[in-house]
Amino acid sequence: MKKDILIIGGGAAGFFAAINCAEKNPSYNITILEKSPSLLSKVKVSGGGRCNVTHACFDPRELAAHYPRGEKQLLGPFTKFNPSDTVEWFEKRGVKLKRESDGRMFPVTDSSQTIINCFLNEAKRLRVTIKIQTGVEEFTPPVTGNTKWTLRTNKNEILSADAIVVTSGTAQQMWRSLEKTGHTIVAPVPSLFTFNIKDKRLTGLEGISVEQAMVSINGQKLLQSSGPLLITHWGLSGPAILRLSAWGARVLASANHQFDIAVNWTGADANEIKEHLRKYIQAHPKKNVSGNPLFNIPKRLWERLAGNVIVNYAALSNKQIDLLVGELTASHFHVSGKSTYKDEFVTAGGVDLNEVDFKTMQSKKLAGLYFAGEVLDIDAITGGFNFQAAWTTGWIAAQAI
Repeated sequence: MKKDILIIGGGAAGFFAAINCAEKNPSYNITILEKSPSLLSKVKVSGGGRCNVTHACFDPRELAAHYPRGEKQLLGPFTKFNPSDTVEWFEKRGVKLKRESDGRMFPVTDSSQTIINCFLNEAKRLRVTIKIQTGVEEFTPPVTGNTKWTLRTNKNEILSADAIVVTSGTAQQMWRSLEKTGHTIVAPVPSLFTFNIKDKRLTGLEGISVEQAMVSINGQKLLQSSGPLLITHWGLSGPAILRLSAWGARVLASANHQFDIAVNWTGADANEIKEHLRKYIQAHPKKNVSGNPLFNIPKRLWERLAGNVIVNYAALSNKQIDLLVGELTASHFHVSGKSTYKDEFVTAGGVDLNEVDFKTMQSKKLAGLYFAGEVLDIDAITGGFNFQAAWTTGWIAAQAI
């Protein structure tokens, strides 16, 4: 049976839904509508232009745990299409992926254009129609006696469809249109951002990093993160900060991104650090404090944390030891704002997940209306997880249609 399927949005989720739908149903007329003059723009800039396609996390439950919003809902979908399926999908189409030491996966070409070409070639092969600079002004659900949706574009075209897949990302106009159909839009707030900090302890140390730090937000017991930490021109970045920004997105937005954090530069318990320090003092009493950093902390950072103490370790008083341990395990900083992380554009917010059937990605309110990708209130930490959500939700919508 011939059907007309409209995909609103020419990004990662849109192309994935269109291609999989066309492959499964060759007789369907499938059209991608993209408001901007360019396609797959986010794919283009992802991973510094290399495209972080997915992450080598193949257990559905472990994978879902990387999503501050969407963890519960994505568990089922990830049992149907997860990173192993993504790798297989691309390899069947001539695109081999490689795994890096941190688990991120990229095309072996290290070029996002490889992924873009794959999508464009597949869409052409499967006769998917693509219309750029074609935005959707409004759409109307089927009325009595009619089984088709009606859409009006910015070119005053009237299109009809048996099913619509909304993959428009964080486009506010589309969210407003969805609200008119009765859907709830969770207000958007930034996710994945670095912390702006002005503090003399960090001045001039940009580029210095520690491998395993712990960062927590003062007054928020559940908001803490661990991992590599990077000092930048504007403050702090790195995986530990980005994870914290994702999990704390709404709390931090409500504070207007003005808050206090504590940094444990060692990643270890304060008592453990204190005991290790005392043993070191006994073994090396004559060594200079500022000139002999411990706990894998870079020398210039150590000098700042130690307060440029020039005495020998044996000369440290108990109070000085306590102050040093405190600075190593709980340096307090005031965050005065946020900065976007490189070319990542991730937003927490979108279609309320309670209004979507995650077995099909179809709206629980309106039959024939499907969602995939960032239009939903789903977001993840950096590392290929946001793209994986786009592939999975796009694939499920295509199978259901």
